[in-house]
Amino acid sequence: MKEFWNERYSEKEYVYGENPNEFLKEQLLKLPVGKILFPCEGEGRNAVFAAANHWDTFACDFSESGKEKAMGLAHKNRVSISYDICDVLEYQAPNNSFDAIALVFAHFPENIRRKVHHKLLDMLKPGGVIILVGFNKKQLGKSSGGPKLLEMLFDEKMLRGDFENCEIEALEEKNALLSEGHYHQGEAEIIRGIFRKKFQ
Repeated sequence: MKEFWNERYSEKEYVYGENPNEFLKEQLLKLPVGKILFPCEGEGRNAVFAAANHWDTFACDFSESGKEKAMGLAHKNRVSISYDICDVLEYQAPNNSFDAIALVFAHFPENIRRKVHHKLLDMLKPGGVIILVGFNKKQLGKSSGGPKLLEMLFDEKMLRGDFENCEIEALEEKNALLSEGHYHQGEAEIIRGIFRKKFQ
């Protein structure tokens, strides 16, 4: 998979565009500014938006070409982001580090998905939020983006289980029209959620 993403991100254009995902943008603008993590951040469009809005911004991805373009986008927008090259399960941060974590089309194999989500929850401060937007299971077969394996797509039951110890402030499946670079174009079946970590 690393080779796949390095090849995709080596294209000249920003393959998912330079602008942030709309749901992420809406949610970040509602929150008090703090420290945020973007796992699987790719070319940096969402992290750069957060940094431009005064968030202390951290990102990771296993693609070197993704980081290179992300840092270029940050330079273009005159902002600073911290970006580590690593698998999300290898990312190191103390527990209770982040005020928000954004998962934007961050899909994982079935055998590690729940483990990833729980690791990220450990790094989230009590009262912090996970902002998630991805493709739901009805997306399979559509040409507007997303994994080609059903088990890598989301549904409400799956996410309620993964984030069972959170307050679920929003969770919905919906049909949307995507226009995010070359690879997210057209009618799509997405899922969006806001999960707030409970105080123990």
